[in-house]
Amino acid sequence: MNAARDPTPIPVLFVDRDGTLIEEPSDEQVDRLDKVRLMPGVFAALQTLQAAGYRLVMVTNQDGIGSERFPRESFELAHQFVLHLFSSQGIEFDAIFVCPHFAHEQCECRKPRIGLLTEYLRQHTLDRERSAMIGDRDTDLEFARALGIRGLRVGLNAPEQSWPALVRALLARRASVTRRTRETEINVELELDRDAPGRIDTGIGFFDHMLEQLAKHAGFALTLECRGDLHIDEHHTVEDCALSIGEALRCALGDKRGIGRYGFLLAMDESEAQVAIDLSGRAFFT
Repeated sequence: MNAARDPTPIPVLFVDRDGTLIEEPSDEQVDRLDKVRLMPGVFAALQTLQAAGYRLVMVTNQDGIGSERFPRESFELAHQFVLHLFSSQGIEFDAIFVCPHFAHEQCECRKPRIGLLTEYLRQHTLDRERSAMIGDRDTDLEFARALGIRGLRVGLNAPEQSWPALVRALLARRASVTRRTRETEINVELELDRDAPGRIDTGIGFFDHMLEQLAKHAGFALTLECRGDLHIDEHHTVEDCALSIGEALRCALGDKRGIGRYGFLLAMDESEAQVAIDLSGRAFFT
């Protein structure tokens, strides 16, 4: 009897093994312990991603396991050593899928085909927006497309393909919001973990300045463009910009993991102002 499907969407990080978790040797076969070399930064990266709520699933092609050239005993010796290394650092895989076939066998379980995951996908509901596949080959990226999730390439020679860079890409808290009403047209782009000058253009000079200060002192990147009915007054522009920024904050924060509620007061030379932003989702006190 098949296990019941869990309807709760989960973010899953599918990861290749050779060339992704460990360096791939020149003969493309990890059959001895002295061939096991970890990819730089992989421990810290997976620890961070696990803490962010990702489930880890290993999916690897291993040509010809059980053949004379690649005895199963040799594969298991190296493979179990790799798993022990990651486990010793608190990194656990929910599932491990290994295709033992050669490419010419045209099996359904070899990446980029997704036959290995048939039962796993039957039992779990993927959060496809957050889930991703990380690997070092085109077939890994094709595998991601077949699953309908994001594909990321890891490598040794490009900084943007390093494990730390992939963590930043996966965990970047960003959002884009477009709002169209009869009174305003607004586009907002927000990235919470990047402190960079943005561009604010609402048609109200002082309001632009205040939004620039909000982003600067909060430490996030904010770009906002608004075309409002200023020929009537400034009310709709200010109100709708606030609604759009609030929606972008909500989207960028996601599940708000690790965020604590607190408040503070900032007094400047010219004035004193108090601002409260409630991220709890409650519209009012009861």
